[in-house]
Amino acid sequence: MPAKIRSGDRVVVIAGKDRGKRGIVRKVDRKHQRVIVEGVNIVKRHQRARAVGQQSQIVEREAPIHISNVMLIDPKTDQPTRVTFRRREDGSWVRVSKRSGEDID
Repeated sequence: MPAKIRSGDRVVVIAGKDRGKRGIVRKVDRKHQRVIVEGVNIVKRHQRARAVGQQSQIVEREAPIHISNVMLIDPKTDQPTRVTFRRREDGSWVRVSKRSGEDID
């Protein structure tokens, strides 16, 4: 069965320090059940100078969050929704919004 959340999906964070923020999924790690969302869970990392003349710096980047802490945004209603699956006539799976009943992709 396919994944409920994929790269490129619009999601809203439903738990944690960034609750209520919306963003687009950049990457999904299905093995560890984590996602990276644009503009969410920003952390600071110290980066050492690599080359001569380069300065050390503090870099801000997005850290992964657990997939259970995000919810897909229904494209029709623009509200968070749960996702179910339905089989097409050709045998492939399609994601369906529980809120509106519309196909997501």
